[in-house]
Amino acid sequence: MQEIFKEQLALHVHRTDSPEALPYNLRSSTNVFVNDELVPLDVATSETAMEQYIAALV
Repeated sequence: MQEIFKEQLALHVHRTDSPEALPYNLRSSTNVFVNDELVPLDVATSETAMEQYIAALV
């Protein structure tokens, strides 16, 4: 996704026990946020669906 959207997307990876994750009630080890909004897991794990999701926000 970073290569597709280049300057429009900043990628940050954090562990679920990181200070950045503490405000959220994360129930699984795979959590994706875009603009501080949790992305549905089926979207986050599908390259095509995630590309469409991000494109709709831009």
